Amino acid sequence: MTALGFLYPGHFAEDDYPRIEQLLGSDIRVDLVHTDIGEETRRVAALREMGSAERLREGMERLRLAGAETVVWACTSGGFVHGWQGAQDQVRTLARLAGMPASSTSFGFVHAARELGVRRVAVGATYPEDVGALFAEFLRAAGLEVTATHSSGTVTAAEAAGWGEEDVLTLARAADDPAADAVLLPDTALHTAAYLGLLEKTLAKPVLTASQVTVWEGLRLADRRVNAPELGTLFTREPLVQV
Repeated sequence: MTALGFLYPGHFAEDDYPRIEQLLGSDIRVDLVHTDIGEETRRVAALREMGSAERLREGMERLRLAGAETVVWACTSGGFVHGWQGAQDQVRTLARLAGMPASSTSFGFVHAARELGVRRVAVGATYPEDVGALFAEFLRAAGLEVTATHSSGTVTAAEAAGWGEEDVLTLARAADDPAADAVLLPDTALHTAAYLGLLEKTLAKPVLTASQVTVWEGLRLADRRVNAPELGTLFTREPLVQV
């Protein structure tokens, strides 16, 4: 059994994680611990506070007791708003607190893009425009070319959590760019696990979403590769662990 630990702020799209666990169909356990979200707004200052060491520390003891082997800070905006260096410092702090391999969803997007061999990406952000621009800056710092950024301007995670299939498809279509090799949907408050196949079929290219990338990053830290085509192109890459 491989036990993956995730620190997830608040209660928005957390039901994506048991869905993904079921689709993995193997000896992988997904343990989710909720952290305090603080002020429910998508202002940059509030997002930085949400990913503070104090808030992350509060959830770590519960993950250790659950037997997690790796931990991922499952909040994209709570990582990239610190900038490239700040996000690295955040992950190092998390690893020190956890005593185990650690990462964040923000870095998961970078590693997933590299796994797929894509260099040019388009971003479909539910965030306000200034927050979406910070994610694009983060990706560029990682060496990716951002060909287009579309921001929907939701001001709370709860608003994005209420979106359904057609809303997510509309966001992905609006973000897509002919020059992009893949489309990224970074919001961890957005339900996407049930729509991955449809998203990729509609856009005819890989689509990386926050919950998908978060679990994949946990698997990467644990040195596991699982073939789960229903979770998109990212989960059909070699080497595969067939269970």
